[in-house]
Amino acid sequence: MKKSSVISIAVAATASALLLAGCSPTTTDNAGGDSAAARACIILPDTASSPRWEGGDRPALEKAFTDAGFESDIQNAQGDEAKYATIAEQQLSKGCGVMILVDYNGAGIQVAADAKEAGIPVIAYDRPIEGADYYVSFDNEAVGALEGQSILDGLAAAGKDPATASVVYVGGDPKDGNAAMFHDGAVAVMEAAGIKPAFETPGTWDGATAGTGFEQAYTSLGGNVDAVWSANDTNAAAVIAVLDKNGKTVPVSGQDASIAGLQNVLLGKQTATVYKPFTLEAAAASELAIKLLNGETPTVDKKLADGTPYVAVTPVLVGPEEVQSVVDAGDAAASDICTEAVAAACEQYGVK
Repeated sequence: MKKSSVISIAVAATASALLLAGCSPTTTDNAGGDSAAARACIILPDTASSPRWEGGDRPALEKAFTDAGFESDIQNAQGDEAKYATIAEQQLSKGCGVMILVDYNGAGIQVAADAKEAGIPVIAYDRPIEGADYYVSFDNEAVGALEGQSILDGLAAAGKDPATASVVYVGGDPKDGNAAMFHDGAVAVMEAAGIKPAFETPGTWDGATAGTGFEQAYTSLGGNVDAVWSANDTNAAAVIAVLDKNGKTVPVSGQDASIAGLQNVLLGKQTATVYKPFTLEAAAASELAIKLLNGETPTVDKKLADGTPYVAVTPVLVGPEEVQSVVDAGDAAASDICTEAVAAACEQYGVK
């Protein structure tokens, strides 16, 4: 397997993207007075799309606000739009100085509108939300581009011509605003090399659904599959289960550097995973939110197409040789990765 190139994590770049434009006194129209003005209200989307939300983002955000002397109210919508709305209603009734929202199927749009009406700034976190005041995420097209490059690397290692390769696309949920950016970034790289999708499954973040879609693609193509662009590790794991059942190994992409994804990378079943250190994203969002809670008016040096100020954090492509870097960063434990089935691969690549 061709060694994946690593893009350095620009921690300093994230910090420098936030430029103070001035200060103003903190005010709030919410019940709760000063305590409301000092509270960050945060809604996470689910536990199914990624383990990062509860295992990574929640503690990182909570610690950042506690260390800065602010309260935080962090709740998870558990993949339920109605629950998302109920959580927001409860938080707004208690009062918030700032809201950090991870969108779920568009549920964040109304919440952002309600917050705006109450004079509360909204940070769209990881996923864009119409009407948000700021957007903090990884550079999503860069994520897709790294995924696309991993497919090209895998095809090259297998001696396959991208222009004639049979590549299946297994994208993310189209209701997630990031899914299109992942897709576009990947397609720009892959199609520049001559790849055209042999089959494109309906987008989803649900692993079981992704597996069903890929199995249908595999059957339709008579097993003629040379590679699979998968938008994340959860979908990749479902794809790999189908490939394993058919005794086939082909290049498969992914993102999130999940335990399962890192294991599949070490085992050679997934070409690479795009590592998005949640600690950097949480640090960028909390830094921005704390400035707002302190009455400052931050600006950023990048914008989305609709003009929303955008803090973009740099992702990293991780192949088997780079898995240890994820462990060293504290975002995965070798004891979780190196199960009995993966122990030999961990020894081979120095994961400990």
